[in-house]
Amino acid sequence: MAMNKDHVDYSLYLVTDRKLSLGRSNIEVIAAAVEGGATIVQLREKELDTRAFYEEGLKVKAFLKARHIPLIINDRIDIVMALDADGVHIGQEDMPLDIARRILGPAKIIGVSAINPQEAQAAEAGGADYLGLSPIFVTTTKPELTRQIGIEGIPAIRRSVRIPLVGIGSMNETNAYEAIRAGLDGVAVISGIVSRENVTEASRKIKKEVMRAKGLYLNGVAPGELRGEQK
Repeated sequence: MAMNKDHVDYSLYLVTDRKLSLGRSNIEVIAAAVEGGATIVQLREKELDTRAFYEEGLKVKAFLKARHIPLIINDRIDIVMALDADGVHIGQEDMPLDIARRILGPAKIIGVSAINPQEAQAAEAGGADYLGLSPIFVTTTKPELTRQIGIEGIPAIRRSVRIPLVGIGSMNETNAYEAIRAGLDGVAVISGIVSRENVTEASRKIKKEVMRAKGLYLNGVAPGELRGEQK
């Protein structure tokens, strides 16, 4: 059954990075993160050649599809098409949004990076399905980004658009609660999950803070069991 992109849960958005994963494979990290409550996964491979990226994507897609969790591909629209993945995430310097939409069609998820209300409004007007606010905090995983939005910058972007907002950039269990309360629909996490010794526990802690901020965390209910709840 095809995924309904209007009912995607962005609460805990895992972004892969094998260089930071302590020698573990993407599948190992993804499986552990999903056990801890990850609701959507972006496969991010900046250095793999096309064949290797495609083959890696096949494994990840098979794992996630069986669990009804969307697979987003970072940047590479050709890989999205080859895999029939659920969507793509593009930055301000990547493929123009209107061209990406023309290529992928209306059913695929397209996420766009934004740092201010102007970029956010342009992406929403252009048909983006969600925004990746980047970076909330300056992060070592994206050293080229020197400006940051900060928790205090989220509300203005939230007021400017209606589509879901996901924050990325040094997000973890210590700041997820206040970021969601400031207006995010979810947090996107790289090192705060993939670089932790216990990926499942790290994911569970972040998910708990997200759900607590949304008022969805119930005593005695594990965050993983709340997957699929909507804000």
